[in-house]
Amino acid sequence: MSPADFAVIAAFLKQRSGLIITADKQYLLESRLSAMMRELGLADLAAVAERLRQTGADPLKDRVVDAMTTNETSFFRDAHPFEALRKTVIPGLIQRRERARSLRIWSAACSTGQEPYSLAMLLKENFPLLAGWKVEILATDISPTALARARQGTYSTFEVQRGMPIQMLIRHFSQIGDTWRINDELRRPIVFQPINLLGELSQLGAFDIVLCRNVLIYFDAPTKTRILNGIAGRLAADGALLLGGAESVFSICDAFTGLPGLKGVYGHTKSSTRAPWPRQSLPAAS
Repeated sequence: MSPADFAVIAAFLKQRSGLIITADKQYLLESRLSAMMRELGLADLAAVAERLRQTGADPLKDRVVDAMTTNETSFFRDAHPFEALRKTVIPGLIQRRERARSLRIWSAACSTGQEPYSLAMLLKENFPLLAGWKVEILATDISPTALARARQGTYSTFEVQRGMPIQMLIRHFSQIGDTWRINDELRRPIVFQPINLLGELSQLGAFDIVLCRNVLIYFDAPTKTRILNGIAGRLAADGALLLGGAESVFSICDAFTGLPGLKGVYGHTKSSTRAPWPRQSLPAAS
């Protein structure tokens, strides 16, 4: 592939999804687009670049973004964020939302659904009083293929064994042949929706908690700033943003500041309504 063809594909991916592909990552294009090229009868990446040069709508453009989106995930990925939610973040919000009795959580870049379903299990197992509340988990992703799998809520034995205790698997999943399907009770509070984090987010409304984990690592600094500022506009004044272990807001976005004692958890920098977070969790379900 010529440098000019590579530049066309790289520029398209950055403009459409924010994804940064450098010249030394050409092998990623070849490996992730190969199946699509075979299906569409495209001889090589130069043929893909030529299609991308054309103006107007082309299903191939969505297919390229979909194929290049990283969908690696697992249930309860990284224990610390879920412990922070269970012990501190959610108990604090429950105290402050006692009158409204409403809780909205956004799982941004939810991939194939393990994160929002993990959140639903966390709420079910640890906060029984939320049964009388209006609880919504919005799960979004740029990849239609990933969202289709997430909506199905069906996973292989290998996938459910990654990060999930066997007791939770038995309580919340039904085995169907060689696969496991999450129970309808946990699916109800989750709304799946296609969203590009570089697009307009105002229509999503406000959230008490936003999880945008292991996403920013794929973007350059200006794109990270743009995404974080967009999230800041959707997060309640006393809400919490959770990022991945290798991600941070520092030197990128001054809208957020780290919450004391909570690694990877951030609140609004200038919030005058942010109350202290409790150190202990509320009583869990028996």
